[in-house]
Formats: sequence, structure tokens, C-alpha cells
Amino acid sequence: MTPVRKRAPFAPPDIAIHRDEDGTVRLHSRTPPVPHPETIVAHLDRWAAAEPDRTLIAERRGDGWREVSFAEAARMSRGIAAALLCRGTASVMALSENSVDQALLMLGAFRAGVPFCPVSPAYSLLSRDFAKLKHIVRLVRPGLVLAEGGDRFASALATVDFADAEIVDQVEGLAATEPGELPSVTGDMTAKILFTSGSTGTPKGVINTHRMLASNQAALAQVWTCLAERPPVLLDWLPWSHTFGGNQNLGLAISHGGTLYIDDGRPTPERIGRTVENLALVSPTLHFNVPRGLDMLLPYLEADTALRDRFFERLDFVFYAGATLPLSLWRRVEALGQAATGELPVLTTCYGTTETAPMALAAHLVLQETGVVGVPIPGVEAKLVPVGDKLQIALRGPNITPGYAGRPDLTAESFDAEGYFLTGDAVRLADPADPNAGIVFDGRLAEDFKLSTGTWVSVGALRVAIIAVCGAAVSDVVVAGHDRDAVGLLVFAKPGATAEAIRSGLRRHNAAQPASSTRIARALILDAPPDVEAGEITDKGYLNQRRVLERRAQQVARLFADPADADVIVM
Repeated sequence: MTPVRKRAPFAPPDIAIHRDEDGTVRLHSRTPPVPHPETIVAHLDRWAAAEPDRTLIAERRGDGWREVSFAEAARMSRGIAAALLCRGTASVMALSENSVDQALLMLGAFRAGVPFCPVSPAYSLLSRDFAKLKHIVRLVRPGLVLAEGGDRFASALATVDFADAEIVDQVEGLAATEPGELPSVTGDMTAKILFTSGSTGTPKGVINTHRMLASNQAALAQVWTCLAERPPVLLDWLPWSHTFGGNQNLGLAISHGGTLYIDDGRPTPERIGRTVENLALVSPTLHFNVPRGLDMLLPYLEADTALRDRFFERLDFVFYAGATLPLSLWRRVEALGQAATGELPVLTTCYGTTETAPMALAAHLVLQETGVVGVPIPGVEAKLVPVGDKLQIALRGPNITPGYAGRPDLTAESFDAEGYFLTGDAVRLADPADPNAGIVFDGRLAEDFKLSTGTWVSVGALRVAIIAVCGAAVSDVVVAGHDRDAVGLLVFAKPGATAEAIRSGLRRHNAAQPASSTRIARALILDAPPDVEAGEITDKGYLNQRRVLERRAQQVARLFADPADADVIVM
């Protein structure tokens, strides 16, 4: 019997395509963008009037939650805005993790027209020299800094020169300020400065305007029809210092009358148990995660029928991003959802960057397996430009950044003559004859490399293929072999996995691969997990390939040594 698939809560795509003589492919949605407010604070006030008592944001307090309603958030953010204006604050920075107070401070800054800069907590808590934090502070020059959590930030605050910035650990005093008259905030004003991970150099400060955030949420409502059917409920851990969690997910609750429960767990062995504990308290309507997070969560859902059923009870879809979801994980999610509800669950994804606020492509079509990352959302134009034997995706629309704070040189380099943002990512059409079939992510151009034979290796696609065939034995792999004769792997094995199990998986992979660029010649199982402090795992929970290769150059040398080290798996 064919499994019943849950109805996808999406508007079907209607994509136009045009091919230039030079091989460039141009795509856009025929669905025009809808009118929308210039700032998402307008949505906050709308919901505060319509549903004043509905919870907007909540965080764990003891056995329950500290909850703030839409009406309370609107009132407190007005007070915070007045306090910032009275102080003449030019910009606001947050060092600590996701919290109710950080959300209120962000909304207050939005009302005041003051740029808000949430910084990865790792830069303050895990860094040894605070170099990235020093760079960000020099660029942003905050007038007020939120550092919640007592003495946790003492070392960073004592080491980094914050000049005359006011340091606060809560916003209650700010919120008590009499609001008075607040300024008019326009779409072109800076809402946030979000910093890229800086994994390959100094973090770049991406300017996010109010129009970028508001247009993204308007487009979401056009392609995700479920947002109009009921207010979304999220339990979410994704960090607000990144665009996925801070723009899309927090913005989703604010703009569409939803509730975001802050998950103080993480997809790490030490903190995944807290996420499971929180899921026992909240039944979400939407679930957002990265593949690593799903990989760590699924064993708990597979072992606990009650938790599984509660998770899928009201779920419209499971959304993954940040990396391609291995097919093995996809099938496990489907099996769990079908067991819980009798229907195959909907899985979906998108494509975007910090510079696109974040969604530029959305997979608002029925996906049956991993690969496709979406089609252009209403208002966004995508241009697929030939670069060697690949197509780089470039983007233009109301959600695209005007540039990088303090770096006009980088801004100029990042846009072409037509005003398209150059992403550095390669893509291809899933079906060249049907643009509605979607776009497939084809790797980061900067990650791909050549073998000594001159053959290109597509790192992203190869990594996904290896995890798909070896998923029971490996948690992730790093592809190596730049300027060498063959491809090798650094392997992060799952607990209990044996070298023979990994060898067997690689043998199955190689049997279907005729090309040297896709066959694996050697593999080395690493004896230490990815180091979060060293940047091998990002805040969003995915593996930083380049950083691992840089830090583990000695293991790369062992991988390719001749004669082969005894620990190296030679295929």
C-alpha cells in the first residue's frame, strides 16, 4: 500500500525562466510580492491589539516558563526605545544567549531606529584572546551591551575595550522608562548588524535593514499557507546571532502572531537531553533544525512513543537548513511521522545567507527526498551564472543587504554590474525543463578543489553521498585531497562504530562511482570530536569543513602518507 502523505501547507510555485546566450539562467516567481509594513514592529503592534494576552516569547524558569505576551512585549519595547533615545544610544549589542530580555531589547532598538547587534556568545565565553569580539566592538561601537548571566562575561568585559558603553544584565529598568514620542522608522534604516562566522577570516558585519526583515516575512506568508490558518508555535534553539534563528524564526513568531518557546538545549551530547525535556512540555506546529540537530534528536523520538506522538501531533512540517539532510535521516523522520499520525510528514527547506535575511529560495513544493533547496520566493530574482563547469547563484530583491558595515571594498566585490548579490554558492536545476521542480544546492565554490590530475571535486555533494551510505557509522566527514592524486576523508565516527563498518560503507559508495573525483581512496577515523571552541562546529550546529582541515593538518598528512599509516583505511 502506498503511504499517505500529509497535505503540504504550501502555495504551489509558479516560476518563470529565461536563458541568456552565455548560459546564464534567470528565474523569478510569477507571484507578485504583497504589500507589507516597512518594519516587523508594526506586526507586533497589530497582534498586541488583536491578541493582547497571547504569549509571544517564553523561556524556561524552574519547572515552567517565563512568558511575555504580545501586549507586554509592545509596552516594554516602547519603554526600552525611549530609554535608548534618552541615552543617545547609537547602537545596541547583546553578548548572551537567546532570552526574553534579548528579544525585548531587540524590539526596543527597532522602535528607536537603533541598530541591534547580537553577537555569538562563543566570542565572549569560549575565546582565549577575544579577537573576534574586539573586532566587532570596534566596528559597531555599542552604546549599550546586554550581558546576562552574572560573572560569565566578566573576562570578556574586562579584556575588551567597550569604551563608555553601558553594560546591563537585564532590561527591566530600561522598560520602565516613560515612552513619550518615538521616531518614525523606515524600511531603509538598519535594523541589525549580523556577523558572519569568520571561519575563513575576520567576521563581516552584514547590514540588515527593516525592509529586508519585513519583506522576508511577507514572502513567507505567501508560500507557507499554514501561517494564515493558525498561529505558529515553535520550540527553537537556533541562535539569534545568526540569520536562521534570529531573523526567520524569531521574526516568524512576531510577524504571524505565533509563540516561540526558547529551547535552552543544544544538539550536543551534553545538552540534547534538555531539548528532549523541553519537547515534553511543548507540542510545536513547526520544527526548525539543522541536520546535526535532527540526527541527535531522532534516537529519543524513536525510543519514546509518547514523545514521538507529542512531537508530530500538531506538526505542519519539519524544516531543515544549514546543510543538506542525508537521505537516511530523511527516511527516519518519515518513518517516525507515519508511525505517529498514519501519514508521511512534510519535510522542507530553503536557501539563503546572512545577506538575504535569510530566505531567498523556498521549497514550497512537495519534496520526497533530499537535494532541492527551493525556488525563488515572490520578489526575489535568481541568476545562475556559469563559473567553470558550475553555476553560481546570484540574487536580487528587497531582502538583499545593502552591504557590509565599514567595508565598502567588500560591498563592491559582492555585487555584479546588475546589482545581483554574488553568493559564492553553486546550484543546478533539478529538472532543466521544469523550473518549478526546484534548484539543487551544488556546493560552495570556495570549498571545491582540484586533484593533481586537474579534476574538480564537489565537496558538498560528495559529503552528503558518503553520509547517506555510511550514516549508521559516521556522524560527519571532511573531504580532503587538494592537489593530491585522490580523495580522502577525515571521519567523525558514531559511538561504537568500527573501522570495518566504515570500510564497508565506503566500498558500497565506490562501487557506484566511476570517477576519481567521487571515489574515496583513503579514510582516517579521528580520535577527537569536533571542537566547538576552535570553531570546528558553528553555533548553528554544522561542521566547518575548512576549519577542520586547517586545525587537523597533521591528520591530513597522515591520511595521505606513503606508506599508509596503520590506522588509515585504504580502499
